[in-house]
Amino acid sequence: ISQGLASQKIIDDPWLFILLAKLRGMETRVRAGEYQLEPGLTADELLEKFIQGNAIQYKLTIIEGWSFRQMLAAIAEDPVIESTLQGKTDTEIMTLLGQPDQHPEGLFFPDTYRFPKGTSDLDFLRRAYQVMQKHLEREWSQRVPGLPLKSSYEALILASIIEKETGAGFERPLIAGVFVERLKRKMRLQTDPTIIYGLGPDFDGDIRYRDLRMDTPYNTYLRAGLTPTPIALPGLDSIRAALNPASTEALYFVSKGDGTHKFSATLDEHNAAVSRYQLNKKK
Repeated sequence: ISQGLASQKIIDDPWLFILLAKLRGMETRVRAGEYQLEPGLTADELLEKFIQGNAIQYKLTIIEGWSFRQMLAAIAEDPVIESTLQGKTDTEIMTLLGQPDQHPEGLFFPDTYRFPKGTSDLDFLRRAYQVMQKHLEREWSQRVPGLPLKSSYEALILASIIEKETGAGFERPLIAGVFVERLKRKMRLQTDPTIIYGLGPDFDGDIRYRDLRMDTPYNTYLRAGLTPTPIALPGLDSIRAALNPASTEALYFVSKGDGTHKFSATLDEHNAAVSRYQLNKKK
């Protein structure tokens, strides 16, 4: 470090800088990182800066509703993050994170993260995983009583479905209320985002009748209960909605085409809404 500072004319004598660090007991306390150095900094100020670790911070935003693979792609494309996971399977990545038996989907908290240059992709994932666990544990402890959910992981699964069903924040508790009521009544969730997730790369943008009849573990038209894993990265609002759903008599909803939904309590009402908002639109 001293030689580098001297070569850039930031300090005059590298050996005096080393001696100062040793005299102050700071030679082993310097933190790695990329630093912004202003003109005129004294040797004492430089040392203090390196010890405090005020390195330049970069940022990357992980979007709510992304899949694990979309998140990995964004991390891999970041020019500052060190790539160590290329070519590794999901199981290998989760093993490196100390969670060999967990499916990765939904386990990482979507947020804007700040980090110094040289942060590895594994360190980034570890941090996002830990943040999700912290939020999930806190929200699970504050859940309303009587939910048809056996664990915080089931809450995460439900939250991921809510996340993919609506981008309208005010709707999330009501969407959650519909799903919770259907689970209580042993009704199938019948939600399209789970079909899409189950199709994987075979999904071409349109759900067809044959897709609804394809028996994958994620087909909630054919299978009762929740999907085996989350289907996306849910944000905090979706987690809170899953654990604090709105009280509602609605059992159905259909997209109105403007990002919101029409909610119905009966199948007749729902069919009328489908005719109004979906079938007529296609004609």
